[in-house]
Amino acid sequence: MPAIMLGGNVFGWTLDETGSFRILDAAFDAGLTFIDTADIYSTWVPGNTGGESEAIIGKWFARSGKRNQVVIATKVGMDMGGGKTGLAAKYVEQAVEDSLRRLQTDHIDLYQSHQDDPSVPLEETLGAFDALVQKGKVRFIGASNLSGARLKEALETSARSGLTRYQTLQPHYNLVEREPYESDLAPVVAEYGLGVIPYFSLASGFLTGKYRSESDFGASPRGGGMGKYLNAHGMAVLAALDAVAAEYQSVPARVALAWLITRPGIVAPISSATKPSHITDLVEATKLSLSADAVDRITAASATPL
Repeated sequence: MPAIMLGGNVFGWTLDETGSFRILDAAFDAGLTFIDTADIYSTWVPGNTGGESEAIIGKWFARSGKRNQVVIATKVGMDMGGGKTGLAAKYVEQAVEDSLRRLQTDHIDLYQSHQDDPSVPLEETLGAFDALVQKGKVRFIGASNLSGARLKEALETSARSGLTRYQTLQPHYNLVEREPYESDLAPVVAEYGLGVIPYFSLASGFLTGKYRSESDFGASPRGGGMGKYLNAHGMAVLAALDAVAAEYQSVPARVALAWLITRPGIVAPISSATKPSHITDLVEATKLSLSADAVDRITAASATPL
């Protein structure tokens, strides 16, 4: 399995169908065959209704014939509008059929609950997922955006009820946002042996180093959200990445991903790409073997300030 997961949130958002196909082709040719998407991608774009990313990937599968050479992960549970939300069994059964249709496939490799739904008993949600696995429509299930306590409760519920359990966790985790994952979720991950596929691995682009002042915010549609990182902590992280990147004749993005890959439990950080050079960075990150000293320096620089 590739050590980097290609994020599909940009398909149908910052990339149109043609651009998305170009990135998918480049990623596949480079050996990045693990793709993450979600049914909600990309409802936030004016005129979109959700499912755009899945539909583009499905068209690429149909055009390329490479479905069986790719691991596809998608998610369910966030509000699609029109009452399409949550993790009730009836809705999950409907949502998976919609995703299968858009993806033009008969099975999903990893089906994930996109967020917690406290209004539905865990037994009901996990029972619905278990039924999908038994029918062969889903191979494995995972969770995203759960607290450590709820994740543990879900895993214990599966064990107690003999239901398929979450095998993966998709948390928000990167060098400038370490604390929530490391303090709350990492202990559960270690106890139950989950595979972790963190999202926002590059902090929406901040860890590439292209946002170093407010004047850089116009560099991409995500630039407006960079202000929260432009502080002493964020700049210390960039300084450490710059230093290590210089030593390895690399770039900050590759070093940031390489650091994440070294963390316990991490299977494959998720990162999107909008141009071929981004694919190169993702591939090179998997080849970058950081020394213990380099890892330690980055870890120290990115520690949450007291």
